[in-house]
Amino acid sequence: MKRKIVAMSILAATISFTSLAENNNEAMMETAGKEIFKKCSACHSTDSSKNTFGPSLIGVVNRKAASIPRFSYSEALKKSGLTWTEANLRRWMAGNDILVPGTRMRHVQITDVAEQNYLLAYLKSL
Repeated sequence: MKRKIVAMSILAATISFTSLAENNNEAMMETAGKEIFKKCSACHSTDSSKNTFGPSLIGVVNRKAASIPRFSYSEALKKSGLTWTEANLRRWMAGNDILVPGTRMRHVQITDVAEQNYLLAYLKSL
């Protein structure tokens, strides 16, 4: 019985430690993503009530493209039929003008996969 209790205690501690490490890693990725987002913040807001040159990016992950009210999207983006899945956001980061030719957003290329991971972690936290 004592062995079973000890084994369960060790398992619980391992699960807690793993959970803590994952949460810590996620927080570190979000922090790194916030730094990378500075490239985007000249045009995009993290305030859901405010659009700037670009639309607010609050809740962008899994949102339908060109769907924020009060923002004038390009016809190309309106007709794209995209949903901002992680895969499509990566494609957009790597080459928005390739993914949606005719978009008005100036080309800002982020091809480094680690930087994309960090930025996605930050965007998911918004």
